[in-house]
Amino acid sequence: MTTLSAGILLFLIMDPLGNIPLFLSLLKEVPPKRRRRVMVRELLIALGVLLVFLFGGQYILKLLQLKQESISIAGGIVLFLIGIRMVFPPADGSGIFGKAGGGEPFIVPMAIPGVAGPSAMAALLLLTNTQPGRTADWTIALLLAWLASSVILLSATYLFRWLGESVLTALERVMGMLLIALSVQMFMAGVAAFLHENV
Repeated sequence: MTTLSAGILLFLIMDPLGNIPLFLSLLKEVPPKRRRRVMVRELLIALGVLLVFLFGGQYILKLLQLKQESISIAGGIVLFLIGIRMVFPPADGSGIFGKAGGGEPFIVPMAIPGVAGPSAMAALLLLTNTQPGRTADWTIALLLAWLASSVILLSATYLFRWLGESVLTALERVMGMLLIALSVQMFMAGVAAFLHENV
């Protein structure tokens, strides 16, 4: 996987367009002057969590005694479920990460799992485990994906007014379809590696 394709994968997993309605609803009760500050704080927390998984991924796998194939299959399943919920959202309109709570959000659900979700963590674990010598490439990919997501989410108010809810919903469906395709490929790669190792 190239650095660019890894960045695109992480960007699709972070799903900034799909997170716009969630972020706006969570920030509805926050004073307008604090909204941007809260968003920047949450985005930085998410980046910190993802960097921990990027640099500590191999140690986490060794500690839990997990194999590459297990991470690939599990990551594919999680991505598939996220993609399905993006294409077919819940009828109650709660979105991918459940209903928004009141008050000023802190870490949950904006940073985790909004930006740094389990699928992004699994993808980083998979990248660092399959090609551990390319940590610098994966760091660049993560920073590019996070930067693109941050720009979109910080412009959430303007994008929501400019594009409208229907266009954002359509874009989220398209991103969900791409994520489903990537998840199937990740799952099949894990199964193929498992069968090859055990045959």
